[in-house]
Amino acid sequence: MEFVLDDDQLMLRRTVREVLAKYRSRGEGEQWDLYRKLGWLEVPPVELALILEELSYVADTTPFLASATWFAPLAGRLPDGAGAAVFDGTGRYVLDGDRADEVAVRTADGVRVVRAAELTVEPVEVFDPTLHVAHVRVPDAVDAVPDLALMGLAATAVGSCRRILDLTVAHVKERHQFGRPLGAFQAVKHKAADMYVAIERARALTHFSALTLAEGDERRRSAAHMAKAAAGECQRLVFRHGLQLFGAMGFTWENELQVHLKRAKSCDLLLGTAATHRKALLIR
Repeated sequence: MEFVLDDDQLMLRRTVREVLAKYRSRGEGEQWDLYRKLGWLEVPPVELALILEELSYVADTTPFLASATWFAPLAGRLPDGAGAAVFDGTGRYVLDGDRADEVAVRTADGVRVVRAAELTVEPVEVFDPTLHVAHVRVPDAVDAVPDLALMGLAATAVGSCRRILDLTVAHVKERHQFGRPLGAFQAVKHKAADMYVAIERARALTHFSALTLAEGDERRRSAAHMAKAAAGECQRLVFRHGLQLFGAMGFTWENELQVHLKRAKSCDLLLGTAATHRKALLIR
């Protein structure tokens, strides 16, 4: 199993960054149409992980994550709308469930696609105002979380944590205390280094999860649990250090940092925290 990105994958990552730099100021609808036209919803798992990381780095607000990972493994892409999947009998905290045109529901008899207008959808307010979350009532749905959804959330968390680290490093270079930049103090350097190591560990496990999915490896379920757990542990450390080094201003509405802090925390809470997935690994 090759663990190094090839030239095509590296070129894809550069292309995604260039596209996002050029179009991130456009409206959400225009961005969503662009992603679909570029075929990003149809890429294999490894390439999808790269795209999700870059989208999260710029705090993308389109329904890409839900459509590409929560729906695709069930019944394929819906060309005319954003899909989402309901994973348990009560359909709690379904990402983009309040704006999906159609919802893929996994039941004991298989997967069926239901028009959202036929379901009872209750939007839910969460601490991240950029996310759309809803409760969807589907009595016959069964508990079945696709591995691709766990990998997608892990990749999204990694992208947010990368942005938190970059913002924090830029801040401690500019902010001075006692006549020196904050970044010159050893304790600050140690925290930044710990953030970097946690991000790289979570990224490696996320890529491993994507590779097992791409190759149909029998370890794909365990790999998805490991990626989600590592991403959750990563966001916890990055959240704590990033907020501490930035100071209270890091959580003000005027500061970009708070957007990524909330997105990273959301990725940990959706579909189970790090502790939940560590426990799942122990009982497998």
